[in-house]
Amino acid sequence: MSVDIRFLPDDKTVRVKPGMTVLDASRKARVHIRTRCGGNASCLMCKVTVEDDGAGLSAPGDNEVRKLGSMIDERVRLACQARAIGSCVVSVPEDPLKAAVRAQLAKQREDDWL
Repeated sequence: MSVDIRFLPDDKTVRVKPGMTVLDASRKARVHIRTRCGGNASCLMCKVTVEDDGAGLSAPGDNEVRKLGSMIDERVRLACQARAIGSCVVSVPEDPLKAAVRAQLAKQREDDWL
């Protein structure tokens, strides 16, 4: 048996065995999710947003709930802790450095028009 995890905005889908973390699935799909702690839920960098009803992911554990607090209610999960139990869709936030570069380039284009 296998399940599909779809990663947005890359629109990449990967088929994995149930129980695999979203972080490990992202590596298999070649979707970059930032992390520093190697999947120990200590850096909190691997946050993703669940785009569907979340039924395809394991319930948040006590450690994840303590770390994320009210963000859990906003469908935010730690990719290193959320395990696939069914097919699901998650959104990976843009890397802050890439976002800054993109914003700077957009500003330059706008300035060139003036």
